[in-house]
Amino acid sequence: MNALVRLGAWSLNGLRRLGRGFRFLLQVIWRLPGVVMQPRLFTAQLYSVGVLTTQIIAVSALSVGMVLGLQGYNTLVDFNAEASLGQMVALSLVRELGPVLTALLFAGRAGSALTAEIGLMKVTEQISAMEMMAVDPLRRVVAPRFLAGVISVPLLAALFSAIGVLGGYLAGVGLLGVDGGAYWSQMQAKVDFYEDIVNGVIKSMVFGFVASWIAVFEGYDAVPTTEGVSRATTRTVVHTAFAVLALDFVLTAIMFGD
Repeated sequence: MNALVRLGAWSLNGLRRLGRGFRFLLQVIWRLPGVVMQPRLFTAQLYSVGVLTTQIIAVSALSVGMVLGLQGYNTLVDFNAEASLGQMVALSLVRELGPVLTALLFAGRAGSALTAEIGLMKVTEQISAMEMMAVDPLRRVVAPRFLAGVISVPLLAALFSAIGVLGGYLAGVGLLGVDGGAYWSQMQAKVDFYEDIVNGVIKSMVFGFVASWIAVFEGYDAVPTTEGVSRATTRTVVHTAFAVLALDFVLTAIMFGD
């Protein structure tokens, strides 16, 4: 019975947090038009969560692309299909690895930083001070960070895919001797703009929306203590990973399933 009681309490607490999260999301979306009135604050957040994340995105994309090139060549060469290496690398990155890995890297680097920053504002009572001065913290603090994250993830995913394709070229053509013309021609012939690229962009937009929502909500809902902020930062990374992987399966089934 005690186990059932604990399970019920955990389920009810999760439902309450989910309800608070949806209400919080609606409040933030309602304030998004006000972000246009403070462009300097928005551009600063876009630089913080987007531009400063490009370094880890670029390094990870190059590594993943080169590994895909090496592993793909070892598989395709058994079927005398090494000319299709470019197609395999591009489809793997555009459809799956680009959006998913970008969202996970964004959560680890920018999402955790957003949660910690907003949580520390609660610890130092900056949020309360804004409310005392009749300044809406959701409009001033949360909305610019949320919008910056939503915009940054699709752009970072596109950058990840482009650099990953280049990494596959360096590994396949530069190291293994695959014909460069075949690498690019097979990619251009087999990668469809609407079915592959557009669907990958839609995935990255959904992942960016969810990752940014979780990051700002966990920070704003954190217990205003050092331990509370630490727990909120951990929850941001873990919950974002679960949400991205689950949504990736659902979106893949909808977009590419029969």
